[in-house]
Amino acid sequence: MSEKTNWSMVSKLTLIVLVSWIILAIIFGFHDLNISIVVVDETSTWGDFGGDYGELPGYALIGIALATFIGGYIKNSKLQKIPALIIIVIGMLFIIFESFNIGFSLIIPMIIYTIITWKKDWKNYRTLAGIISLLAIINPLLFVQIFKILCGRVRFRDLDPGFTNFTPWFLPPGLSLDDLSFPSGHSAMGWMFLPLLIVVKDRKSKDPLRIIVTILVIGWGLFVGASRVAVGAHYASDVLFSTGMAAIVTIVLYKYSYLKRK
Repeated sequence: MSEKTNWSMVSKLTLIVLVSWIILAIIFGFHDLNISIVVVDETSTWGDFGGDYGELPGYALIGIALATFIGGYIKNSKLQKIPALIIIVIGMLFIIFESFNIGFSLIIPMIIYTIITWKKDWKNYRTLAGIISLLAIINPLLFVQIFKILCGRVRFRDLDPGFTNFTPWFLPPGLSLDDLSFPSGHSAMGWMFLPLLIVVKDRKSKDPLRIIVTILVIGWGLFVGASRVAVGAHYASDVLFSTGMAAIVTIVLYKYSYLKRK
């Protein structure tokens, strides 16, 4: 595929994402509450599963990406794996002091990845790892956490009887450290795998690997987002903004990390 064709496709994709984002933002802006009233079931098993485990694969990928990105700057292929050891130690600290699930998700995938790529030069994966690392910083860490505090939107499951304290996404209550609905952190973590589509984008549309990766990446992101709405933890717009930001950031980073460099 030519460079000109790639640029054209990226421009069209960016436009599609932005237009879709705007249209859905308008729709959800007026129908968020009604959507939640219809779909929420706080006893939903699959919704609870998304809440309990939806972020863990994202943590695993971020740990691998950070280790690869940093290690990729070390010339010795064996010494490149030192950052992996650091991630494993961080995982152990999580298990001891914070969360067994997060610690486990950092340690086991990191060990498996390091074993599989032991003889590989991580420099070859550095660009993709950098995109994943930057996406983690921009979306789940900065965008989500900052706007949660600035907006202070009350979650659906925490609304007063009669939903009197519900607010649409475009009229947030304001600063708060307690009501953290908008935007969805779980959704942001669920879309952390989006950059992996870059790996298979040049394969034929009927290529089994491309189909499988695309289904898993998009399917997981949609599942995590839907699960948060299903249990009343988030509104549809909360999920939409985390999703839209993940898509735009990934496209922009791909554009400037791959196409512009070429």
